[in-house]
Amino acid sequence: MRVRIGVSNRHVHLKKEDFIKLFGNDNLEVDKELYQPGQFASKCKVTVKTAKNEIKNVRVLGPFRDYTQIEISRTDAYTLGLNPPVRTSGDLDGSEVVTLVGPCGELITNGCIIADRHIHISEEDVKKYNLNDTLMVEIGSTKKSILYGVHLKISPGSKMEMHIDTDDANGNLVKTGDEGEIK
Repeated sequence: MRVRIGVSNRHVHLKKEDFIKLFGNDNLEVDKELYQPGQFASKCKVTVKTAKNEIKNVRVLGPFRDYTQIEISRTDAYTLGLNPPVRTSGDLDGSEVVTLVGPCGELITNGCIIADRHIHISEEDVKKYNLNDTLMVEIGSTKKSILYGVHLKISPGSKMEMHIDTDDANGNLVKTGDEGEIK
């Protein structure tokens, strides 16, 4: 069975109160709708800073969350001098601490992770396709790999799409909109 791939670049999810600290208002303005219903890339960007280095122009995604989370790749982690855990969204145990810099302030926060590979899917599609909680997915054409441990992220209204980070995508010459094969 084929699954659409979405390549996830570094980004930040913010609690409303943290957004206000960084931007001085609560206007999380939409720049571009994302594939998942209700999700969007905002016009807002922050700098992610550590004692070693910083990465500027990191996109804030919306809508607001109940937690602040910074998602980076392993390559970004080397740049920042970090060793963040691979985690599912919202699991911030043992996550790295970074400083977020916005136009109106700074915020020192934990929540820096490398997001695990996952497939957004609805409960209806899980039943329809009789899928297990964890899958193997083959990606790439010229440079193929099988990604193990791809978990399902089940939520109402989700469109079926696998999210991988830029390291996985670049290593397999994959871009957003390509497809993988669930094994």
